Amino acid sequence: MSSGRNERPTVVYGRGRRPDAAIPRPGITLRKGRVAVVVTDPQNDFLSPEGVAWGVVGQSVRDNGTVENIGNVFMQAKELGIPRFISPHYYDPHDHTWKFEGALERLMHNIKMFDRSGPLEPKGIEGSGADWLDQYKPFINDGQTIVCSPHKVFGPQTNDLVLQLRKQHIEQIILAGMSANLCVESHLRHLIEQGFEVVVVGDATAAAQIPGYDGYEAAIINFRFLASDLWSTSEAVERLAELK
Repeated sequence: MSSGRNERPTVVYGRGRRPDAAIPRPGITLRKGRVAVVVTDPQNDFLSPEGVAWGVVGQSVRDNGTVENIGNVFMQAKELGIPRFISPHYYDPHDHTWKFEGALERLMHNIKMFDRSGPLEPKGIEGSGADWLDQYKPFINDGQTIVCSPHKVFGPQTNDLVLQLRKQHIEQIILAGMSANLCVESHLRHLIEQGFEVVVVGDATAAAQIPGYDGYEAAIINFRFLASDLWSTSEAVERLAELK
């Protein structure tokens, strides 16, 4: 029996178009030589059960198949010669002397997320929370993928991602990675403001889920509002295949 309330329909947010949402879907027609894949934070602290953030993001990562889906996007892009760009997140010792932080910045500093010993010191990164997830290393450490300087908060305003994209004549971006309502959404917003067409791969990301806060749902709503389109991994793989 109905409670009489306007009950919200059950929706799987990352899969396809919501029939109850009257929001335009501009779409995007990919153009070879002008499109790239951008992945944010494909690192252990977010995506490995051993990572320091796994306790809050792990369920979302498992539910979405995020690890496998990012891997499938990487694989398809590499096989087709689509440029790949990584926007990583690192904290160096001097970053821990900041005099103020936002809420999640404070949390990341407190749990030593993405820590490395220094900007020019690779020692200690291998196998650490700041390292790439092992299964992504063949795609990232291939001498072809562009690894940008680290973003220090959430968006690419503090790194060289936009410069690197411009230097490759990239105009369209397929965006994936972690975390949905923080770095992915911040990258989406800035890249749109910089004049790029952006599509987000909704199940190739995930977010913190804690009592009272569902970061993934919040992000998917904004992806619908902001991006040119929101694809599943299978759709992204299919659309990239059309560029052969």
